[in-house]
Amino acid sequence: MAFDYDKYIRPGKLPHIWCPGCGHGIVMKGLIRAIDALSLEKNNTAIVSGIGCASRLPGYMDCCTLHTAHGRAAAFATGVKMARPEMNVILVGGDGDGTAIGGNHFIHACRRNIDMTYIIMNNNIYGMTGGQFSPCTPTGAKASTTPYGNPDPAFDVAKLAIGAGATFVARGTAYHATQIDKLIVEAIQHKGFSVVEILDDCPTTYGRRNKYRSVIEMMNRLKEVAVPVKAAEKMTPEQLEGKILTGVLHKIEKPEYTAEYAKVIERAQAAK
Repeated sequence: MAFDYDKYIRPGKLPHIWCPGCGHGIVMKGLIRAIDALSLEKNNTAIVSGIGCASRLPGYMDCCTLHTAHGRAAAFATGVKMARPEMNVILVGGDGDGTAIGGNHFIHACRRNIDMTYIIMNNNIYGMTGGQFSPCTPTGAKASTTPYGNPDPAFDVAKLAIGAGATFVARGTAYHATQIDKLIVEAIQHKGFSVVEILDDCPTTYGRRNKYRSVIEMMNRLKEVAVPVKAAEKMTPEQLEGKILTGVLHKIEKPEYTAEYAKVIERAQAAK
């Protein structure tokens, strides 16, 4: 029996605006399967985004949703979680929205360890806003603002999240579609700030400028560079050169922010 995605899609919102071959739809289906697997109530689940191609996702989802200002998803989501700590709060967005204009909010959400899950769809570029290079655009790659090649080094989103204090960090790819929902399920179940980076493809603003001949070629690139964490343990540094680890990369337990904040309120009330 086929999975019924329609029950999680807001009526009248399809077809979506994503370009043919874009991986964002694959990620959205993975998120839907994760929500279904956990039996999360729609009215108790908030999906929050900023601006960009990936950030259009909440508009299609039949849950509580917030489509906010550029780079401000983590700030708005923090407000939702602080006001309603019992809610399941899920952030979605792209690499530009999350690590450039929203980078400051991102690292402080990691630092606080507030119980939310952030799905970052990393397609190495600003898509909707004009094809500019992002902090995740590979060195030497072309974008509308780097027509002769990007001189900047790129962020490693997973390492950035770990360094900033996130207590659960995982990475998947749009090619490995069946792994996405499993990673999201584990991220949502984790008590703390969880980051799931999904390596994605943008055939329109990234692929064309960087001479990818087809979506298939871009998907095969994701297949070729991805190495599961367990497989990487048996590989030499030479074999891992140019590869990207996938799976659960980091998981630790630390006090969760809303619970700690509730204790502050109790102390303040007791001091009256």
